[in-house]
Amino acid sequence: MTTTPRDAYTHGHHESVLRIHSWRTVENSAAYLVPHLRPGLEVLDVGSGPGTISIDLARRVGPGRVTGVDASADVVAQAAGLAESEGVSNVSFAVGDAYALDFPDDSFDIVHAHQVLQHLGRPVDALREFRRVLRPGGVLAARDVDYGGLIWSPDSAGLDRWLELYDAVHRWNGGEPNAGRRLTAWAREAGFSGVTATGAVWVFASELDREWWGGSWAVRATESNFAAHAIESGHSNPEELARIAQAWRDWAADPDGWLLMPHGEIIATK
Repeated sequence: MTTTPRDAYTHGHHESVLRIHSWRTVENSAAYLVPHLRPGLEVLDVGSGPGTISIDLARRVGPGRVTGVDASADVVAQAAGLAESEGVSNVSFAVGDAYALDFPDDSFDIVHAHQVLQHLGRPVDALREFRRVLRPGGVLAARDVDYGGLIWSPDSAGLDRWLELYDAVHRWNGGEPNAGRRLTAWAREAGFSGVTATGAVWVFASELDREWWGGSWAVRATESNFAAHAIESGHSNPEELARIAQAWRDWAADPDGWLLMPHGEIIATK
């Protein structure tokens, strides 16, 4: 089994992954940032994905502007198309590198990163880069899940194995699946001051929520980059991944099914 350091995105950009990402809005994924938003601000959204949070931010800071950057050119194109279709003109998207942002020093009032730092092998280096492009007094807003606090019901040996496997694959890719609890320390190490930490949860319990979340993970377990990485790393095999996919389908079909995902959040200043 290889132990070569990596810096790879565990989920990839399979349709089942983007389906989840497209659900995200400021309300359900960045409410902690709302008190810091006002018209006229310049915002950088790092890891903007399909653009739903970026577009929502743009509506809230106009006539200010939002710039979304993501590593995937295909996803950037999708986000730009969504903004055009929704008539939001004060947002733009570009391919970018979290470690080497293509912007001058002191360019933005806010740098926002949702579910980004957990996937980076060098999160503190990325935060230093975020700090570089912030204006003095500017705000960093970062939010990441903490898989170590995940709770579900009813008990499921298949989901127990999924979480164990997810942790192993995520770490094999160089990330930190328990990033939520580490955000404060990372931000302080990167030179930020005035770090305020909060937390929030996603809960999936209704029939529609279970079908959506569990159905997505049933596909991701066998078809996304997660599946490929699980096999490539030697942590799993197609037969086990098929069993994990079935465990997600069983959970989604159970009327008592319930799942909670905790998130760490920080607001920090330059």
